[in-house]
Amino acid sequence: MTVTAAQRWARLQDGRGIPPEILAQAERTPWRHDVDRFVAPEIAEDTASRAAALGLLGAGGTVLDVGCGGGAAALALAGAATHVTGVDRQPDMLEAFAATAARRGAPHRTVLGSWPDAAAAAGRADVVVCHHVLHNVVDLPPFLEALTAAAGRGVVVEMFTQHPMAWLDPLWLRFHDLRRPPSATSADAVAVLAELGITATATEWERRPSIRQDVAWITRQLCLPAGRAGEVEAALAETPARPTTVATLTW
Repeated sequence: MTVTAAQRWARLQDGRGIPPEILAQAERTPWRHDVDRFVAPEIAEDTASRAAALGLLGAGGTVLDVGCGGGAAALALAGAATHVTGVDRQPDMLEAFAATAARRGAPHRTVLGSWPDAAAAAGRADVVVCHHVLHNVVDLPPFLEALTAAAGRGVVVEMFTQHPMAWLDPLWLRFHDLRRPPSATSADAVAVLAELGITATATEWERRPSIRQDVAWITRQLCLPAGRAGEVEAALAETPARPTTVATLTW
């Protein structure tokens, strides 16, 4: 039986889930993101993703940021963007997005919800951006189709070439005796797009590596109690650094 690209993506993503018995041990959910990790920088980094979105905007246009967090993707386009809409499932992320947009004088609105459920409320924009969200999605075709339908000129997706947490797989084995399956990749996402009849341009580039390891955050991601942060820090010293290869997908 032939496995489609969408089925392969879903199987690999399902395999990245956390077993219920491990999740039940967590002091805090690993699925909720801390706002301070997603604050939009004051000076936007010149990346392939920003260049692609600016190219689509040209002299100006509206932007829809799906999974906006604090607004790093959309607010990096300030000046060219005449209006930005942020969609996120966390109210505190939307508050940070709105506060930064207001401080920078960017016309904006926010939509609370998960994509693609929030697509109708979000409406359409000239350019749709979606940074580091795809690896949180299992059923990818509806997600991608909704991004495409919302975009007047084009879509820019940014993602790591492999699951951003795959580098922690040795620690899952060390602390939970859990062997993690291979990660879905950006190439798998391109293959799903191709099945939908969408030809995406993929550009790979290197992100500046983070100097600081947030041990407390990684401890939480591993569903370990805060009291084991010292053990996690020691294990990290023996673990290869997180990957920095990023893919920008444009269509």
